Amino acid sequence: MPQFLYPLLLLACPIGMGLMMWFMTRGGLHASRRSNSVDSPAAHFELDELRREVAELRAAQKDTRETL
Repeated sequence: MPQFLYPLLLLACPIGMGLMMWFMTRGGLHASRRSNSVDSPAAHFELDELRREVAELRAAQKDTRETL
């Protein structure tokens, strides 16, 4: 194997990890922009439904604990 390929092989992992971290942080910026649309009425309705469902599940879990 030619001698100039050895440094490239040693740098392949750190460079790949750096690129992955860069792409992941760029994806996080787009996600934060999308989260600003939570003010819509549909989002509030869905959030209220999820809160109701969580409350029901917690009550059911509490009931099962009390019967044990």
